[in-house]
Amino acid sequence: MAISFRPAAFRNDLEDGGKFLAQAALPAALACFDRAIARAPDVAAGHIGRTTALRGLGRFEEALISYDTAIALAGATADMISNRGMILLDLQQVRAALACFDRAITLTPGFAPAHHNRAVAALCLQLLPEALASCNRSIALDPHDPGNFAAKGVILLQLGDFDAGWQLYEWRKRTKNPAGNRIFSQSAWLGDADIAGKTVFLHAEQGLGDTLQFCRYAALVQARGAQVIMSVQTGLRRLLQRSTPGIVVIDEDDIPDSFDLHCPMMSLPLALGTTLATIPATVPYLHPDFEGTAHWRARLAELPGMKIGLVWAGSPRPDQPDADAIDKRRSITLAHYADLADIPGISLISLQKGQTATAPPGMILHDWTDDLTDFADTADLVAALDLVITVDTSVAHLAGGLGRPVWILNRFDQCWRWLEGRDDSPWYPTARLFHQSAPGDWAGVLAAVRQALVALVSAPAPPPPPPHPRHRE
Repeated sequence: MAISFRPAAFRNDLEDGGKFLAQAALPAALACFDRAIARAPDVAAGHIGRTTALRGLGRFEEALISYDTAIALAGATADMISNRGMILLDLQQVRAALACFDRAITLTPGFAPAHHNRAVAALCLQLLPEALASCNRSIALDPHDPGNFAAKGVILLQLGDFDAGWQLYEWRKRTKNPAGNRIFSQSAWLGDADIAGKTVFLHAEQGLGDTLQFCRYAALVQARGAQVIMSVQTGLRRLLQRSTPGIVVIDEDDIPDSFDLHCPMMSLPLALGTTLATIPATVPYLHPDFEGTAHWRARLAELPGMKIGLVWAGSPRPDQPDADAIDKRRSITLAHYADLADIPGISLISLQKGQTATAPPGMILHDWTDDLTDFADTADLVAALDLVITVDTSVAHLAGGLGRPVWILNRFDQCWRWLEGRDDSPWYPTARLFHQSAPGDWAGVLAAVRQALVALVSAPAPPPPPPHPRHRE
C-alpha cells in the first residue's frame, strides 16, 4: 500500500533520519529516508539523506543511483556535482570523480570544496603538481578550513618538502576527523622548549604502523634529558617495553599521574626538525626476544630454503569510511601470491593475523599465527625469517624497525610516507617498494616480486644477525 504524502510525517522522517545519521545508526537512518521517499518520491531531500546512509554502509553503487535521482530532482549545482564525485571516489572511479570536480568548478569557480576534492582525486592519481595547485586554490578560497591545509601538508610530505610539510601536517588536529588532538592541562611540546629534567608524555595516534614508525623518536626525546612516558596500543606495549629501555611504556588509554609536557607521536618529526637528510633511520630500533627468536629459528630449520613471511591484507575499519576505503585499495588476497608458490628454494609462512584463508592449489603455506598473541610474539617470528613480503600494513613497519629485509607492495595512490618516485625508503634501509603502475594493478606488482624473488633465491644470502642479548625477556 502506497504511503500518502503528509508534510508533517515527511518532515519527521527526514528529522529522524538525520538524528540516526548523527548517532551512526545507519540502518535506522536508511529506513527513515526510505519512508520519506515513499511519501514524497519527487522531493530531493529524502534521496540525499538516503545517499548519505548508503555511503556510510559501504553500499556505494546504490548510493550513486540514489544521488543521481537527487540531482535530477534538485538540479546539477556545483555542490551536488562535487558530492557525486566523492561517491565516485568511494567506487575508486577516480578519473570520473576528477571530471565531476572539474565540472563543479566550471559551474562555480569559487566553490572551495570542489577544489579541495579535486586535490584529493589528483593525489589518488599521483598527479602531485595538480593536487598541490588545487590545494592552494582551495586555501585561497577558504583559508579557514583545516582540511585544506592538512591535505597540502600530506602532498608536501610526499614530495619530500619536510620543512613545510610537517608544519602543515599539524592541521590534522583540527579537521573533521582529527588525529593527534588530545588535550591536557599541560602544554603541548613541539620542540619550542628545553625539556632537560622534564617529564614528557608521548601518545600514540592513528594506526599501529604509525606507532611502530614514529616510536623511534622516543629515544631522541630521552637523549635531550627528558624522562619519557609513552602510551601505545595494547598489542604493541610488550614489544616497545623491551625495545625502549629507560622509557615508561603504558597502554594507549592510560594517562600518567604527572608529566610536564606532552606531544602526539606524529608531531615528533616537527618537534625534532626532521628533514629527509636527518630521518633517524638507524635500525634495528625494535628488538625481538632472544629466546623467542631462537625458538622460531629451530622450528623454521625444519623447512627447506629461504623462509619468507607473507601478509596480504590490512584491517577493515567499517566505522571509519575513509580509512576503510584505503584498506580495500591496499589489501590483496592470498591467491595473489599463488605465482610465488612454485619458486624452488623457498618456504612460505603466514604472518596474516585475524583472517583465515585457504591456500590456492599448489601453495604450501605454514600458518602458526594462532601462536602469536601480540606484536612481541610476531617480532620474534619475523626476526627469524629471511624476508617479509607484505602490503602496506603494520607488519611492514615492524619488519623495517627490526632491520629485517621487507618488500612492500604499494598501492598506486600510495601513502605519503613512501615519498615520490622511490623504490627504497629513507625510513627503513632494509625496505624495497614495489609500486602499482596503475590503480588496481596488482598483477604487475606480483610479477615484479616474482622476478625479484627468483633472483634473490639464486644468489647467496648472508645469515641473519642474532638479536642482542640485552633484549631477552
